[in-house]
Amino acid sequence: MKLSVIMPVYNEEATVAEMLQRLVAVPQVREVVVVNDGSTDGSEKKIKQLLKSSKKGVKKIKYFTKENGGKGSAVRLGLTKVTGDYTMIQDADLEYDPDDIPELLKPIEKDRVEVVYGSRFLGPHSNLLFWHRVGNSFLNLLVNILYNTTLSDMETCYKVLPTKLFRELNIEANKFDMEPEITCKVLKRGYKIFEVPITYVGRDFSEGKKITWRDGLDALRVIIGLRIFP
Repeated sequence: MKLSVIMPVYNEEATVAEMLQRLVAVPQVREVVVVNDGSTDGSEKKIKQLLKSSKKGVKKIKYFTKENGGKGSAVRLGLTKVTGDYTMIQDADLEYDPDDIPELLKPIEKDRVEVVYGSRFLGPHSNLLFWHRVGNSFLNLLVNILYNTTLSDMETCYKVLPTKLFRELNIEANKFDMEPEITCKVLKRGYKIFEVPITYVGRDFSEGKKITWRDGLDALRVIIGLRIFP
């Protein structure tokens, strides 16, 4: 199984190089498609320095840049560039640990399931910001009620899907509401989502966290809209 990873990057100069090095060190990762979403800091410089280095695994990285349009728009571009049988997303910060990727792939390799999510709330994790946890729990509950499922973390970044299916979802969201859009569209197609515990170390706003309550409203609109309309 060839796994491709899409990494959207927006102003993550402090972490992007380390994350890329950790990601390409995972044997199961066959290619990393990095999409610089109009970063205004030193992210591009850090990425290009790494690409010029002789460090092991760097050849796995494909780099693209675009004007800022949001995480969803960066993932859409990445989906046009990946070549793997399966595709997943990796944020450029250090909240998610690439060492968990092999565990995400095991159920797929055993031909048990097709879609796997890494759940932050089933595995070890640091304390989250209170209102973020409340909002996440509410949106997650709403998805479970409206789509008749029992997910623990529909907003997780770690979603592993067959590339063909990922493209067929025709993701339209430009920002973080891409996450519930993927989940709701997968569930509407009748796929069962298998969850695997992952480790998670969340950031706060002083460390560069970007998601806000406005993104929660966008997610709410997507969840309800996709349930009402075919």
